Formats: sequence, C-alpha cells, structure tokens
Amino acid sequence: MTMLDPVEYRRALRQTLELYRLAGVDQFPRVAVTPPPPAAAPPAGTPTPSRAAVPGGPTPWLANRPSSASAQGASATTASATTAPLGTPAAPAANRPAGSSPAGPLANPVFRPSPLLLPLNAPPSTATRDERRVALQQVELEVRDCRLCPELASTRTQTVFGVGDPAARILFLGEAPGADEDRTGEPFVGAAGQLLNSIIEACRLKREEIYICNVLKCRPPSNRVPQLEECRNCRSYLDRQLATVDPDFIVCWGTVAAQNLLQTTQSIGKLRRQFFRHGRARVLCTYHPSYLLRTPSAKKDVWEDMKLWRLEMGVDLNQKPGSS
Repeated sequence: MTMLDPVEYRRALRQTLELYRLAGVDQFPRVAVTPPPPAAAPPAGTPTPSRAAVPGGPTPWLANRPSSASAQGASATTASATTAPLGTPAAPAANRPAGSSPAGPLANPVFRPSPLLLPLNAPPSTATRDERRVALQQVELEVRDCRLCPELASTRTQTVFGVGDPAARILFLGEAPGADEDRTGEPFVGAAGQLLNSIIEACRLKREEIYICNVLKCRPPSNRVPQLEECRNCRSYLDRQLATVDPDFIVCWGTVAAQNLLQTTQSIGKLRRQFFRHGRARVLCTYHPSYLLRTPSAKKDVWEDMKLWRLEMGVDLNQKPGSS
C-alpha cells in the first residue's frame, strides 16, 4: 500500500474540512472508541482457513445504500423508498405528496463519491453569491498553478476552470476542455458548446443561470479521453467547486462526467432516465453534445432527458410557455 505524503495528507484533510464547512457541517460528534476484546485462541489442531475461504472481503467502492450522514433520514422513509431498486427514478412532481422532497433521501440510488463524501441531508449553503464567487476564485488560482499532470501542464494554453452563476441551482458537468476552450479559457464554447446553448434555450433557461465546468481543467492532447489518474488529480478542485456552488441539480454530459462524479463503471446509456444523489444535489446523466454532433439521432434521447429533468424542477416542456 502506498503511503500518502504528509504534506498531501494535510492538504487533503483541509480540503475535506472545508467541504463540510461549505455544506453547513461545522461540528462532529465525539465518539469514544473501545478496542475490541482479544479473540480467543482456536483449539489446538484447528486448521487455519485459507484467504479464499475467509468470508467478506474488501468493501465495494460502489454502494447502493445510504451513508452514515443519511442514516437519520432512513427511519422516516417508507419501506418502498428504502427498498427501491438501483436506478429507480424519482416520482413525478404531480404524483408526490404536497411538501415532500422531489427525490427523497433514499428514493434514488446513492453512490459513494471519491475521495470526498458530502452529507446527503446537509442544509443548503448559507454563503452569499459574493462569498461563493471569492471562494471559487481562490480555487481557480490553485488550478492555474497546478502541475500534478505533467503532460497536461506542459501542453495546455491555459486552464479552464468554470463559468456561470456561483450560486446557481443548476450545474452542468462536462468532460474536459477542447481546442476552443483551451484557447478562450471558458468551457463549452466550440461547436458542442453552441449546441449546448440551443439545448439550454429549449429548456427555457439562460446560460448565465447555470454554472458550467468540466471534470478536467486542462485540455488533454489531441482531445483524447481523460486518464483515470488525471481525473483523480483534478477531483479535489471539482469537489470544492460543487461544494461552493451547492447546486440543487447536476447534469452530467457524457460518460466521463457521469462515471467520474458517481464513481461507477456503468455506461451512459444505463445511467440515463433516472436521478442519482451527490451530496444533496440530484444528478441526471445524458449524452455529451459532441456525441450528438456525431450522432444526430441521439438528440431525441437527450430531449427526453431534458424533459424529465425540467419536470423535476417544476417545468413541463410539453406545455407551451404561459399555458396552465
């Protein structure tokens, strides 16, 4: 097992504590740890079980169960919500009891983000828009100086951090900057970005109302798929963006964004048409706009995803604006 450098350990610890502070958690219960009693020695002559015969094993990194932070809300949920199968969509707004949460603490699959886990039942951030903007600017300065990925740092024109409302209810997460983004320093400005703008308009939104960022903050050479280690190096920056903006909804555009945020290996096709949880945010996954440029027939699938997402926000895209 590789030991973490003490400097990196302290840095990761500070970032974790800052995430919890931004999420509204400023105190942790003090728990006394009692060492377990020593195990009784087996009788003489008892054979030692082989490693393969030992029950249990390593805990899967992907778990469809609530974290300890959401355990308190579990007793208040119904049995049907507690036992909802993986991928069960949230009930449409029209079918939910008045005053109930759109997704509920356990109505949807819960993924264990890595390396940091935001509490599912955390209250919304109380930071002002200006405070969030300053916090994001601080993280952006760190990103500009980042050299954790030598290849990306040596080939980039500039880093591409994020753009939009720092207190947005909606956050769009993409894969990585392309050539146009590397040149301008803003995510989603190329041909895929123009298509995204059209989707935003069709959803009766403005780009300025959304916070937009990518998993990676540097362009991979020749627009290749981001490597796992690169995503890990950028994860702490992404986690701090998410915690600072504290959106109600996250839309993952494409496989890389969805798999990295939710820490799953499921394909984007299997992740569509349902809501997941990341912290207190509800997460929807759909195809990347660049894929739509290559496969126009998939546009209808994305439109169905958008209608599902906007209906969860209380907007029925099947109805004309202004109609009741």
